[in-house]
Amino acid sequence: MSRTVTLTLAGALISLNVAAILYGVFSRYIAGGAPIWTDELSRFLIIATVMLAAGAVWSEGGHMRVGLLEKLLPVPFARLLNVYQWLLTLLIAAGGAWVSYRYALSVSMFTTSGLGISRTVPLLSLPVGFLLLAWHALLYGPAPLKTVEDFL
Repeated sequence: MSRTVTLTLAGALISLNVAAILYGVFSRYIAGGAPIWTDELSRFLIIATVMLAAGAVWSEGGHMRVGLLEKLLPVPFARLLNVYQWLLTLLIAAGGAWVSYRYALSVSMFTTSGLGISRTVPLLSLPVGFLLLAWHALLYGPAPLKTVEDFL
């Protein structure tokens, strides 16, 4: 359920990003000048899209990784490696959420140059994305991640 919601939100953000880019291109080459906010909005939207989708893609096994070691190890060691990878993912995601949240709050007094909003607003996509990654990792559990061979 949460995987579908996050991928749908990421799809909506990427659609909004395409619209902003097309508006900027239209404004620049047909109307004679693009507003500065289109480039900045596009940059923030692509970062938010990636952060929202990261957890769902991780649980699908869609991130690039080398799973050869898991196949070569005896089953008990492979299970131990899976637990280690799972715990490491949870730790990095939780740590990333904490650090990026603190950073987003620390720059609240500054505004973006194009949109004129507090820098905290676009930066909050980072802790949200890291929390979603931790959430999806918790839901997935310490099971082996899917590989390309699983889909063939």
